Amino acid sequence: MVMDTGVRFSASVIEAMRHDIQEAGGNEVFWAGMLNADAMVVSVRVGARGTGHEVLVHNALVRELSGDMRQLDGKTHAAAQVLIHNHPSGLLEPSGADMGVAASALENSIGFYIVNNDVSDVYVVTEPVMPRKLVPLDEKDTVSLLAAGGPLSVRNPHYEERPSQLALLSAVCRAFNGAKVGVFEAGTGVGKSYAYLVPAMLWAAQNRERVVVSTGTINLQQQLLEKDIPAAAAVTGKKIKAVLVKGRQNYVCLRRLAQASDERDMFSDETEVLDRIFSWAQTSGTGSRSDLSFMPPEAVWSRVNSESDACFGMRCPHRERCFVMKVRKEASDANLIVVNHHLLFADIESRLSGTGYDDTAVLPPYRRLVFDEAHGIEDSATSFFSESISRFKVTKQVNLLYRQRHGTISGFLVQLLALSKNCDATGQNAAAAVSALKDAVLYLDETALSLLQGNWTERLHGASSGQFSQVLAALETVRAGLGTFTALVRDVLDGIDEDDRDVPAVWESKSVLRRLEGMLSLCRNFLLWNEHEDTVFWIQKQRINARTPGDSPVTYVQFFQTPLDIAPLMNRGVFEPMSTVVCTSATLRTGTDFSYWLRRTGASFVEPGRMLTGEFASPFNYEENVLFAVTSDAPAPTSPLFQDYVEQAVPRLIRAASGRTLMLFTSYESLWHTFAACRSSPLCSDFTLLKQGDDDRFRLLEHFKADVESVLFATDSFWEGVDVPGESLSQVVIAKLPFTVPNDPVFAARSEAVEKRGGSSFMELSVPEAVIKFRQGFGRLVRRGSDRGVVVALDNRLVEKSYGRIFTASVPRTQWLHGPLSQVVCAVENFLKN
Repeated sequence: MVMDTGVRFSASVIEAMRHDIQEAGGNEVFWAGMLNADAMVVSVRVGARGTGHEVLVHNALVRELSGDMRQLDGKTHAAAQVLIHNHPSGLLEPSGADMGVAASALENSIGFYIVNNDVSDVYVVTEPVMPRKLVPLDEKDTVSLLAAGGPLSVRNPHYEERPSQLALLSAVCRAFNGAKVGVFEAGTGVGKSYAYLVPAMLWAAQNRERVVVSTGTINLQQQLLEKDIPAAAAVTGKKIKAVLVKGRQNYVCLRRLAQASDERDMFSDETEVLDRIFSWAQTSGTGSRSDLSFMPPEAVWSRVNSESDACFGMRCPHRERCFVMKVRKEASDANLIVVNHHLLFADIESRLSGTGYDDTAVLPPYRRLVFDEAHGIEDSATSFFSESISRFKVTKQVNLLYRQRHGTISGFLVQLLALSKNCDATGQNAAAAVSALKDAVLYLDETALSLLQGNWTERLHGASSGQFSQVLAALETVRAGLGTFTALVRDVLDGIDEDDRDVPAVWESKSVLRRLEGMLSLCRNFLLWNEHEDTVFWIQKQRINARTPGDSPVTYVQFFQTPLDIAPLMNRGVFEPMSTVVCTSATLRTGTDFSYWLRRTGASFVEPGRMLTGEFASPFNYEENVLFAVTSDAPAPTSPLFQDYVEQAVPRLIRAASGRTLMLFTSYESLWHTFAACRSSPLCSDFTLLKQGDDDRFRLLEHFKADVESVLFATDSFWEGVDVPGESLSQVVIAKLPFTVPNDPVFAARSEAVEKRGGSSFMELSVPEAVIKFRQGFGRLVRRGSDRGVVVALDNRLVEKSYGRIFTASVPRTQWLHGPLSQVVCAVENFLKN
């Protein structure tokens, strides 16, 4: 379309372009132009000069322009760009070369114009994609929704204004409006979910931009979906669609379920479980495993759940009823999507691998992200991006393809052989390859167990490489066996006609093959461990409980590769491409700053001008309602007398608190011995003693809540996520400061990396990590404003060591006692009686 340049170019730009053409002797010139909000070209710069018939396209300048677009994405002042060149002939119709340039420019949202030498006419080949004008949140109006006199106060008869909540909400508004990364610590009782949900909902509604909320626990997801999101939506007055998205492995696949039902002989004693799943799936509205009234064995569920590799997509005969497609359809037009950290990282991995950020990957596209329970980001990312292999993992996948049982051969490979042209002698070769591979993984397991002996973990690195020589030799045999078997399966698949490629067995086999090839890649990495300085290679014993009474548990070894540092990946996958990232938790600081968390998660890469941080204190009255006591007569935790001291102290503390105690340990061994001592102590005879491992976590916590005088002995995961308000939890006893054991393979490798660059691994890694976990444990006590109780630490390093001040400075100010056990016991009893 030819038009007058005055419609598209400012007068000054027209004059400048005429001057550029004159300087180029009337030949072709290539410009990059900047547009204002009215789509008017307001500035240009020359990229190249050519002949009377052609000019080079300055690709570096095109990349720079598209880079500017990304940098400005999400900001209301964003500009758009256009490529321009002249046709000296005066004929403005684009040539084939012009159309190629225009297509390339359009992919980067850049327009393409052609002008005559007088710059009086312009032909618009492609229109630039103008950035949407985003409507910023009105900070004052948004805050008023949760303030006194606002809709929340009207709806809630027990409303009390929380200044820290309103301050946090203001900070979240600024993060959305300014395309910032916000790192906000919000103490217990601040009401942080409302403080980020309200602005997130308003932003999503008025800008038609999706917001993703990622959490660390199922409990928080349920609280958000069932309680907080509906309440926050009512406060905003907006119609908000919120969808919980789980990993597809949580949903049953109707095609795989039907296929499994047709192959019942492969399930032997588990056909009853399969029948129950089949019956449930016919009437289930969600297809989610969590909605089953029973817990199916993993071996059965993994045969019938949805998997991306095995998905037929639109070719699936069950697509109209597909549970995963239903969830994806719901998510596609949702304002708010709630996920867990693991699923979010699966989405980020897909985008980094080539999907990009403008299309659907695991989730629909989004540029605004909220991390709740953000203290766990590093652990979640480390876990997700780790890979592992064991004899059971290999055998499970191999058996899906080829399995001999009771003289019968079954598996997907048998079905493939009936379809493939490449089947001569393959059956016999498959039997030999499978037998050799199973022997190899069994020998690898035995060799690794021999290396570990009494240890549970061992890291492969320079100092230990000699010990690993036999293990690596065995691993090379497994690698070769996997290579032989996968090549055989690949050859069979290649011999199948195109018309038969949609047969379910083909898709299932490709899915299994990809997993086996992933294991093959892990084996190669392990064997070349010294070429991967950014990866930790380690092995760990695992134990499977006996299926039947009288049988011994099965011990085997798992091989892991884990990223040494997830910070660069997090920056590249999250902080750089996202417009807004809000990170919040009750425990992000160590001491008085966020530096440790920022460094470990990659947020430290964010430009200072784009970073917002803030601490929003709990409104609860800790100084009046909490006593923090440290026993002064405890032996050093490294002393052989320390465990005896714990076993003597804990029964007295339990009696002083009339039960109502959460006991937190750093090791299962200490937990077991202390539990046994309490169970045999007359001081604890009146109280119900519960121990982690006696039941699943949910039922254990429900019992603890219901039985007011019960005591729960726990470790590891119970340091966080336990929400027991009221009298049932009136005392938290911390046996020892939660330092990670120095021989933990990943921790040891990260410590070495700190030392190599001249830092102190103890102060830069050990102490900050322990402080955050300590704060999580401390935070189990007060969950509501009316809660009152005691935190007792049996570790005198809190007072005796200089770094102890970092721990004590990281928790709220309370009543304080440092004295011998007898004094602490009396103080606990008196404090809880008042």
